[in-house]
Amino acid sequence: MLVTMAEIMNRARAEGYGVTAPNVQSEDTVRAVIKVAEDLNAPMIIDVNAFIHPDLPWFIQMIRELSELSPVPIAINLDHGKTYEDVILGIRSGCTSVMVDRSSLSYEENLEQTKEIVKIAKALGISVEAELGHVGMGANYEVDGVSNLTEPDQAAKFIQETGVDCLAVAIGTAHGRYKGTPHIDFERLAQIVEACGDTPLVLHGGSGTGDENLARAVRSGIQKVNLATELVVAGKEELVEFFKDPNFDKWKLMPTFIKGYSDRLAHYVKLFGQDGKAWTR
Repeated sequence: MLVTMAEIMNRARAEGYGVTAPNVQSEDTVRAVIKVAEDLNAPMIIDVNAFIHPDLPWFIQMIRELSELSPVPIAINLDHGKTYEDVILGIRSGCTSVMVDRSSLSYEENLEQTKEIVKIAKALGISVEAELGHVGMGANYEVDGVSNLTEPDQAAKFIQETGVDCLAVAIGTAHGRYKGTPHIDFERLAQIVEACGDTPLVLHGGSGTGDENLARAVRSGIQKVNLATELVVAGKEELVEFFKDPNFDKWKLMPTFIKGYSDRLAHYVKLFGQDGKAWTR
């Protein structure tokens, strides 16, 4: 069942659970994500980057068809749309939601460019995520983990002026693998939640942040957790064991990777209380 990200996240906000948003790279990972969602009767947000496939319209259409055949609610979100062209491509390709990532720009530029996309997307029934503050890279965590964090009052103002459906916040996470130990500013998160009212919040950089941190973030008011690196690493770990057998069966290569990827995703679905939360129309 194809839905918007706003539909999924508004329910998660109202009922107090989190939703995984795995990044997909191929048909195999798309099918794995949908199967996990169906097996656990969970709503799911599929994140897709504009650069991930040479034919994005075909790739998105494939995801749409598989999602429409599924009994559980699935949203397709263009992740990190860094340019106007990327976002429009995502919209034209069939995403039900788009992320406008202008977090590296000034507040004023972020505000104006996000407002423009919201105006277009809302007219087409597409939900919009934006980012305020800036979630950097784990490889530069000593700097990125403590700089450009989201200011609660500014976040509330940004939501009111742009009309976004959800907001990604910077509270100490980072993309990719951490160089150092992640420290989440839960006091800041509490202030953001209070300031932003009913607007769902997003946490980027879920990989490697740790079960305790992520579970607490969801309990504290995060509705969407993006996952990419950790799922791929889990698939790779399964392959390491697979290749230890000199007589490995080449036809089991991809299923082996998908097992690791799927098992890790299922772990987070359960951790965030997302399982059993699917609905029907």
